[in-house]
Amino acid sequence: MRIALTILAVAALASVPLWLRDPYLLNALITTGIFVIGAMSLNLLLGFTGQLSLGHIAFFGIGAYVSALTSLGFDIGLPGDLRLVHTPWPPIVGFVLAILIAGLCGYFVGLLSFRVRGAYFVIVTISFAEVVRLVALNWVELTQGPLALTNIPSIALPLPGLSELTLRTKMQNYYLVLVVALIAYLLIARLVHSHFGRAMRGLMENETLAVSVGIDVTKTLTLAAVISAAIAGAAGSLYAHYIRIIDPEVFAFINTVTMVIMVISGGKGSLAGPVVGGLIFGLLPVALRPIMAPEAQWIAYGGVLIAILFVLPRGIVPSLAQRFRRRRSGTTALAPVALAETAVKERA
Repeated sequence: MRIALTILAVAALASVPLWLRDPYLLNALITTGIFVIGAMSLNLLLGFTGQLSLGHIAFFGIGAYVSALTSLGFDIGLPGDLRLVHTPWPPIVGFVLAILIAGLCGYFVGLLSFRVRGAYFVIVTISFAEVVRLVALNWVELTQGPLALTNIPSIALPLPGLSELTLRTKMQNYYLVLVVALIAYLLIARLVHSHFGRAMRGLMENETLAVSVGIDVTKTLTLAAVISAAIAGAAGSLYAHYIRIIDPEVFAFINTVTMVIMVISGGKGSLAGPVVGGLIFGLLPVALRPIMAPEAQWIAYGGVLIAILFVLPRGIVPSLAQRFRRRRSGTTALAPVALAETAVKERA
């Protein structure tokens, strides 16, 4: 049944551009889908290892800048009157490099920060995100600083026997984001249901017991951080090539908070949770904008979040799944009683 629901959801999402003609709403769906990918990557850490990273937007931004600079090229000075010149490469190469370099950054951050726990880990991740933001802001020769990188080319897909397909339209970008999101979802699903995924869950539930059975804490958490950072880097690359302009505001703390809200409201530790939470809180501002003032929108946004967590404290997906299982088990338990009552009535 779970597979059938997943296929049905993918089919429904794939049909959206065929009947949705409003470019504004389609744009909102594309940007929401990109942040859903980022939320899925965060859920791998928060939901399956129990590690709260409040600097996760750093990997998103690193992916965006790496991909943009790879496709735009750069010319920067080095010590000793030397210069480093990079000619533009195809955007698809930038997309791959964004995944690799973001994953590499995740490796180094995980290797250092997973030696601490709790609040110390949160502080390390926030500090890393702030350092990366300051580098993007002040290294003007490379990143253009607050002036932003502009005219970032759209992603072009090579076609065998033909030239290439440049994804310029909103419909093309929508399907690109949908495909990347589906790949990320399947990758995370395969990962969490593997031996490695069971090790992650074991560390989250009882680290002392997990260590006693031979699970390497640092290695497991660092590998999770690498995969999580790589997926976030892919989302950042998609964002850069779709928006086509990047500045240091991409590292804003509010973007990390948005991802955390998507994960918590949808249900951390569930595969579909970030998707459901992401669609709700990604599209909610779009629904509220025509009917509310900006201040009232934030109040309503917070009110909806509080209401969801009050009614469904474990998040939307886990709480509804738990209620469905209870109702189903209750019906199954009542079945023998109903049969017995029917037999008594027949004998009478």
